[in-house]
Amino acid sequence: MNSLFAPWRMDYILGKEGREPGCFFCAAVDKPHDKAGLILFRDADSVVLLNRFPYANGHLLVAPARHVADITDLSTKENGALIKKVEQSVVIIRHHLKPHGMNIGLNLGEVAGAGRADHLHYHIVPRWQGDHNFMTVLADVRTIPDHIDHTFDLLLPDFQKLLVTEPTE
Repeated sequence: MNSLFAPWRMDYILGKEGREPGCFFCAAVDKPHDKAGLILFRDADSVVLLNRFPYANGHLLVAPARHVADITDLSTKENGALIKKVEQSVVIIRHHLKPHGMNIGLNLGEVAGAGRADHLHYHIVPRWQGDHNFMTVLADVRTIPDHIDHTFDLLLPDFQKLLVTEPTE
């Protein structure tokens, strides 16, 4: 049997490193995108970024621009803008990554699975038939078929077009 080792993940899993202070959704607020932060899109209402520790290739996080923990604390405008950005993200993922399906969800609270419980966010996870195999079950290791930097470069132009084409108020 072959083994695939990913020792760089252990310190993150154990909480020893990788969890930068502050909120990564609120970082780089002066930039419409930031490759180091994996931010594909930011405007006054929302932010979209690639998940640094993805479940699958193209795993996106879509959050309101305002630092808020609960969906019931969003204004109607914020909620509408957030869902619109989820919809636009789905269109972009479908165009570039051609998934067979997607998981879209929101975890409210740490006990519900939110890794960043103080800033709510939707997960958009592209899925392909057979995308995960025995490695996840046996070794708790996921195989991601494309490098995150390449996925960022692939998706960025379409997200940046949204900044130009969306009407401003």
